[in-house]
Amino acid sequence: MVDLESEVPPLPPRYRFRDLLLGDQGWQNDDRVQVEFYMNENTFKERLKLFFIKNQRSSLRIRLFNFSLKLLSCLLYIIRVLLENPSQGNEWSRIFWVNRSLPLWGLQVLVALISLFETILLGYLSYKGNIWEQILRIPFILEIINAVPFIISIFWPSLRNLFVPVFLNCWLAKHALENMINDLHRAIQRTQSAMFNQVLILISTLLCLIFTCICGIQHLERIGKKLNLFDSLYFCIVTFSTVGFGDVTPETWSSKLFVVAMICVALVVLPIQFEQLAYLWMERQKSGGNYSRHRAQTEKHVVLCVSSLKIDLLMDFLNEFYAHPRLQDYYVVILCPTETDVQVRRVLQIPMWSQRVIYLQGSALKDQDLLRAKMDDAEACFILSSRCEVDRTSSDHQTILRAWAVKDFAPNCPLYVQILKPENKFHIKFADHVVCEEEFKYAMLALNCICPATSTLITLLVHTSRGQEGQQSPEQWQKMYGRCSGNEVYHIVLEESTFFAEYEGKSFTYASFHAHKKFGVCLIGVRREDNKNILLNPGPRYIMNATDTCFYINITKEENSAFKNQDQQKKSKVPRSFYHGPSRLPVHSIIASMGTVAIDLQDTSCRSASGPTTLSLPAEGSKEVRRPSIAPVLEVADTSSIQTCDLLSDQSEDETTPDEEISSNLEYAKGYPPYSPYIGSSPTFCHLLHEKVPFCCLRLDKSCQHNYYEDAKAYGFKNKIIIVAAETAGNGLYNFIVPLRAYYRPKKELNPIVLLLDNPPDMHFLDAICWFPMVYYMVGSIDNLDDLLRCGVTFAADMVVVDKESTMSAEEDYMADAKTIVNVQTLFRLFSSLSIITELTHPANMRFMQFRAKDCYSLALSKLEKKERERGSNLAFMFRLPFAAGRVFSISMLDTLLYQSFVKDYMISITRLLLGLDTTPGSGFLCSMKITEDDLWIRTYARLYQKLCSSTGDVPIGIYRTESQKLTTSESQISISVEEWEDTKDPKEQGHHRSNHRNSMCSDQSDHPLLRRKSMQWARRLSRKGPKHSGKTAEKMTQQRLNLYRRSERQELAELVNNRMKHLGLSTVGYDEMNDHQSTLSYILINPSPDTRLELNDVVYLIRPDPLAYLPNSEPSRKNSICNTTGQDVREETQL
Repeated sequence: MVDLESEVPPLPPRYRFRDLLLGDQGWQNDDRVQVEFYMNENTFKERLKLFFIKNQRSSLRIRLFNFSLKLLSCLLYIIRVLLENPSQGNEWSRIFWVNRSLPLWGLQVLVALISLFETILLGYLSYKGNIWEQILRIPFILEIINAVPFIISIFWPSLRNLFVPVFLNCWLAKHALENMINDLHRAIQRTQSAMFNQVLILISTLLCLIFTCICGIQHLERIGKKLNLFDSLYFCIVTFSTVGFGDVTPETWSSKLFVVAMICVALVVLPIQFEQLAYLWMERQKSGGNYSRHRAQTEKHVVLCVSSLKIDLLMDFLNEFYAHPRLQDYYVVILCPTETDVQVRRVLQIPMWSQRVIYLQGSALKDQDLLRAKMDDAEACFILSSRCEVDRTSSDHQTILRAWAVKDFAPNCPLYVQILKPENKFHIKFADHVVCEEEFKYAMLALNCICPATSTLITLLVHTSRGQEGQQSPEQWQKMYGRCSGNEVYHIVLEESTFFAEYEGKSFTYASFHAHKKFGVCLIGVRREDNKNILLNPGPRYIMNATDTCFYINITKEENSAFKNQDQQKKSKVPRSFYHGPSRLPVHSIIASMGTVAIDLQDTSCRSASGPTTLSLPAEGSKEVRRPSIAPVLEVADTSSIQTCDLLSDQSEDETTPDEEISSNLEYAKGYPPYSPYIGSSPTFCHLLHEKVPFCCLRLDKSCQHNYYEDAKAYGFKNKIIIVAAETAGNGLYNFIVPLRAYYRPKKELNPIVLLLDNPPDMHFLDAICWFPMVYYMVGSIDNLDDLLRCGVTFAADMVVVDKESTMSAEEDYMADAKTIVNVQTLFRLFSSLSIITELTHPANMRFMQFRAKDCYSLALSKLEKKERERGSNLAFMFRLPFAAGRVFSISMLDTLLYQSFVKDYMISITRLLLGLDTTPGSGFLCSMKITEDDLWIRTYARLYQKLCSSTGDVPIGIYRTESQKLTTSESQISISVEEWEDTKDPKEQGHHRSNHRNSMCSDQSDHPLLRRKSMQWARRLSRKGPKHSGKTAEKMTQQRLNLYRRSERQELAELVNNRMKHLGLSTVGYDEMNDHQSTLSYILINPSPDTRLELNDVVYLIRPDPLAYLPNSEPSRKNSICNTTGQDVREETQL
């Protein structure tokens, strides 16, 4: 066997452990060579360069020494002039020779030697091959003139009294000062503004000119008036200021020539300096300069970072930010990479804003600009996205980089970030507050289909207002609407509150009802001291603690309120008409009817074997029974008698037949969506399918192997559909579907959803929506009538028109909505009974929605809007009928939500809970109910509040009211009969017809029937005078002419729609051509007063308690096990 150890060579000495411990003995004999780098910097010249030029600190010391040396030489010249006694002699001898003492000469020689040596040394070090470039430099020439004569006088003593223009060293001192400032900036790593440098240069240039002129005039006048330095200073100041008194004048031709030369130099040099200064001043005005460190440390300021600053965005921010009293002393520093436009510059010059707003042109990605804005000392930083960009994803990427840059530069600065796309939200999770535009937009548009005008409700809640809008209007609805719009959400700790302190230990619903009854405030939510989650209406089982934070809706916060008559009785007596039962009644059906949107107030109990409860109203036949009463709201809910309904099943299922119930249960399940299109979406309990739908079946207008339907009518939907017209199927569209498929929506009320998309959706989006029931898509546009008819617009409940990204940017800002407005106006004219909800880019364009040019009422509202804007209102657009009715919405209205979060850090969380974007266990949700004729016995809002709190535990927060406007019939509805107008001769009938209309209204076609009558008579006269045709032809032409005049515009549009539907093979049944909702106006009353009378068809906004909070822990897993197991793998892929 081979000896392996003998074949393995030993390790080199330096790798042995023993040698490492004892030292490497063989290292000296190694063949390695030590190499030294940068040997060129070790030469004598390079070392001198390093000391005199390259090293910032040593170079700064050299410049400072040189500057001091030049000032010393000028000082020595002044001393020589003051000590000199002019010698006797001819005139020229006095100019060329002076009296210089020996010590003074010695000092000047020493200064000259040092200066000349330094100049030659620096010229040698900066030599680059061209010696004439160094010799012909002005500083070098001046140095030679001032230093060489003194050095020559050392070897030639007779020249010691030779005149040397040492005062020219002031220009060398100026040059040294400029170099010193540059080295100072390099040494301390800070860049002062160019403005500071230019001002310094200008001042030093002016001083050098004056000093040179003083010394020159004084010396040349030695042969004249023998002026001293003070007289020379006086002469120069008077001359350069163009005053010219004439009491001191030069007498010799040499001094006169010198003055002329100095004036010429001043006329050339000074304008150049002033021009550069003016240019830098203009550039500084554009860039904004700096926000000083002293101000940042002694004053409070916030920074607003935007890509481009528009006047609307600026005014929204300033009005909302400074609407809070405690923010009046804050400064706003705007950091924007672009120059300000004319409108923004004009606004920033207003004294109210110029003293509090500072504009800086710069980028948030540059530390220098962040330092200029003193971001590390800022109280907060607002980063807004540019929503008018064509590529919104690119805009989000810029916002993300800005947020990262600010967080890297100032980690402790609170960040308030606005993002556009929900898929980009997880990149900025570190921000303190984030508002995702598409999440909020689609959630509000979806809730508008369930709870009318939710977008208006949320917009009014997040705007700061004092409720003074519309108070000068003669219209009663505008006064109520404007006063209630001042309600906002506030917070206070229970034990510190006058509103809620007495309700410690009581139930939430008891505290909410009695606080509204006593103070008019609406308690909507609470937060425990040890919990960060806010609970909206936690229900009657929630007991109020002293440390709870209460969130309530009121005109103003409690701290700004004054209380009167507080010594009156604290406990209110129960009216005799109320329930006359035991004092502590069980709260029946706290969680009943959780799935319904409109609550049946006549039967609010859960159906059970025990039969109806005592809160049920008497039957219709028992009219002799006394007026029904409302049970009192209990202080503490009786948990022993609370009936737990199966809330995961529909209440409506009890009304269905067993066969329908079995088929329904086999079709739908309830659970969490197994797939989310983006990271960061909050899971919501929804109606889902047991199995996902094939992608081919999601296409509404295309048949496949599973079904043969090609239009919405063929599906035979039981409920009206909801159509969403969007450009692309973005991930935010997922938030439109989820609220419409939430678990608390009963199955029989689920509306089919049709997505009308300009571009086909990707598979990623289809994977997310294929689990939801009755969700379809269709590729088409609202520009095409055929696409609208195929997707079922004739029997749609709501048509939601989403603003298109490709049209958000236009050459003229407000023209971005032009296409959307015209398309919606076309829909409004074609399908007048269709409920259209539109999103616009600019709120100012809301006045064009349902536009009628000669509508006097719309013109009156326009004047009212202008008056409110002149009064300083931030909600001047609120009286526009489409906005008040919730038919139009702009996402820019929600910008104030981010601004308001600086003062109210809970507003984003509350808004997300109201919209259903977040689901917190135990927190309620927003829904609505409609007041019918059977519910008018409740009479007032306070009694409704008590009825809801005592029965279902709901908390009402507002009313959506619709009133008859009695509008004059529009042009599109006029149908004129020739016979009627021929028979109508009495003009009083027309006046009687007009008298039925509202006085403040006038028809845009009030005189149209008369014009049409005259045109018809004119046509008949032409037909009588024209040549007579043969019988059938003449009758046919006459009949066609008469039919043409009889047709109105509305009939023409209806005929067009019917013809297209017949051409497409669609049934025309259900197309209501004459139904029109133009004769009504709708508005919102947020937290109305308790004595507000209820009216028929009022829609009440409710915050309903979470039904799942009352179920046993094992209950929720009973019906969602299918969806949980199905989507487990997919959900794991989505999470990061």
